[in-house]
Amino acid sequence: MAEEPPPGSRPKPPMSRITRLSLRAVDYVADATRRADGTVNRRVLSLLDPRVPAFSSPCRGVASRDVVIDPTLRIRARLFHPARPAGDAKGAPLPVIVFFHGGGFAFLSAASLAYDAACRRIARYASAAVLSVDYRRAPEHRFPAPYDDGLAALRFLDDPNNHPADVPLQTSRCYLAGDSAGGNIAHHVARRYAADVPAFKNVRLAGVIAIQPFFGGEERTPSEFRLDGAPIVSVSRTDWMWRAFLPDGADRTHEAACFTSPRAAAGVDSPAFPPVLLVIGGYDPLQDWQRRYCEVLKDSGKDVRVLEYPDGIHAFFLFPGFDDARNLMTRIAEFVGESDDGGSD
Repeated sequence: MAEEPPPGSRPKPPMSRITRLSLRAVDYVADATRRADGTVNRRVLSLLDPRVPAFSSPCRGVASRDVVIDPTLRIRARLFHPARPAGDAKGAPLPVIVFFHGGGFAFLSAASLAYDAACRRIARYASAAVLSVDYRRAPEHRFPAPYDDGLAALRFLDDPNNHPADVPLQTSRCYLAGDSAGGNIAHHVARRYAADVPAFKNVRLAGVIAIQPFFGGEERTPSEFRLDGAPIVSVSRTDWMWRAFLPDGADRTHEAACFTSPRAAAGVDSPAFPPVLLVIGGYDPLQDWQRRYCEVLKDSGKDVRVLEYPDGIHAFFLFPGFDDARNLMTRIAEFVGESDDGGSD
């Protein structure tokens, strides 16, 4: 087992005072709304994390709208797309990035200010449509609810009748993306898709963009000890999140948390499991799990490209003040651009 470093020895990431205060506010929201009994105070959370509206008129070059992707379960998503030049009402079809927000499976939403802004930036940089899924959250909806909702988003896109008339979508170039818990969801939705490709007529996955994905296990890794107490992620918070999300009685060897679980191999062993762009931050306590994830995928013969950001804290890409956040947007755009063969649906 890894040894815990002595008090006061944990490194601190470089950041501005304003960013540090913003991160303290994020920590406060999580700690003020999660209860010891595993529930979330949704009333207080709604006050601390108000939903921002979609904008049909372009904001910073990107328009957005809310859509219902599963009427039965009332699952919604927010669709972002770059504004078309005047006189180009339709234009070339846009690749689609299905995005899953972070928040430990329990917090935040597609309409949270940070994720609305982040998806807007991704759409602008990548010249892509971004469908940000407002998946059901724990503990009210445990495993496998968000994975089911991710598949519902792919089924929604698979039916051309669901596509907006003014935003042509190239679903043969579809990506799954997310950060933290959202990166975990992107991975599991990808393997479920890869295990049942014939169920989809039009959607083809071209890649997974896993931004500091949230995985774990029963052991504690060196980075979890070394960086415990880092912004956003701590051992106590992640333990609470897994308890809130996993089925009653399950531990962190469950397939949702542990990618080495025998049940977690289904889909990954399929040729249809797409290339992965994996983002790792040097100040993220979860980085050891992310590197093991990379090793497992490579051992399975999968294409994995790793972006290392030595100064990156967990969720650094949500803070555009970081140079690394802007760089990541460029790298995502490059990854999405690689699949552009000039085709269309």
